[in-house]
Amino acid sequence: MSSQPLAGVRVIDFTQIMLGPSATQMLGDYGADVIKIERPGTGDLSRVTLPDDPAGSDNPAFSSLNRNKRSIALDLSTQAGRVIARELVRDADVVVSNFRPGVMERLGLGYDELSELNPRLIFAVGTGYGLTGPYRSKGGQDMLAQALTGATHRRADPSRPPQLYATTVADYAAGMHLMQGILLALLARERTGRGQLVQASLYDAMLAMQMQEATHLLMRGVELNWVAMPHTGVFETSDGALVLVGAFRDDPIADICAALGIEDLTRQERFSTFALQCANRSELHAELSAVFRRNTTQHWIEVLEKADLLCAPIRTLDEALADPQTDANGMVVEIDRDGEPVRTVGSPVKLTDGAATVRFPPPRLGEHTDAVLAELGYDAERIAALRSAGIVA
Repeated sequence: MSSQPLAGVRVIDFTQIMLGPSATQMLGDYGADVIKIERPGTGDLSRVTLPDDPAGSDNPAFSSLNRNKRSIALDLSTQAGRVIARELVRDADVVVSNFRPGVMERLGLGYDELSELNPRLIFAVGTGYGLTGPYRSKGGQDMLAQALTGATHRRADPSRPPQLYATTVADYAAGMHLMQGILLALLARERTGRGQLVQASLYDAMLAMQMQEATHLLMRGVELNWVAMPHTGVFETSDGALVLVGAFRDDPIADICAALGIEDLTRQERFSTFALQCANRSELHAELSAVFRRNTTQHWIEVLEKADLLCAPIRTLDEALADPQTDANGMVVEIDRDGEPVRTVGSPVKLTDGAATVRFPPPRLGEHTDAVLAELGYDAERIAALRSAGIVA
């Protein structure tokens, strides 16, 4: 028996793209048996959405989110396909989906139907905006959630157009919330013996990530904006750029000036108080930028760190992946898949007992169809008939 915390937990995974797969991959990393149900022919949309060379169903986008899963290609538009899905669910612990609300119900695979079949079932749903409300049926997507929740509107320089965050922050946050909900439901089931409905959405995840900003607005009517603070900013150097955060200090601008070896700008009337520094942030940063451009990023990092000021170079992702800290944290993993390496990002959660492991590489589409059906008692002849009818692949 594996020592991993989720060993023995079976997950039937109907998810695609990122929200759901990020949650189910995390479950798989810690021992759950994740059976991924995919469409025959195309599979999870992330297999085919982005251009890839060589073309195929093993797109890096898919590979990043689907290790430690077994893939069965199953046509849920057919009655026979839905029968197989229900057979899989009968003895499962968790079902996860992230279709629009109503899709699983139309397939006869909704919470009411499946919880009657399996009262211990935890039915987890990831959506764009929630299972109720005016946006219930609106297409959910990461950047739309950023825009609708105010995250895109808040920026360091209000004179510049709003800008989307350059990675799928809402998808990942919602996926991790969904995974947390599943773990809580598994824990509750130990006491009650009953499963339950779990849900998380892109919309709620983005609001939750702004809890400090939202609470300031709700309680004080003040919009908190961390990146617009006068002592925080991105500054170009002679060979790159750095980010400086002068937080947790009584007089951060004075301390920054002292570290840079320049006149204390707070002695000027226009920068003499925090309120004036906020009001005149552009002029303040122009003064600091002129200094930073005189030398290299590495020079200024050493100067600022010597003064115990929070700072970091602006790096590319390629540089970050090659960083010794990334290696020390084990955040790049290499998985063998039929003699070809899959290099991807590992789990950020570290356990001293039952740590994340890679038991399966990201699966080929339908790679485990026969094995999964055999576990249900299907013999080779019956599997061949289902394949001939296009119900499985």
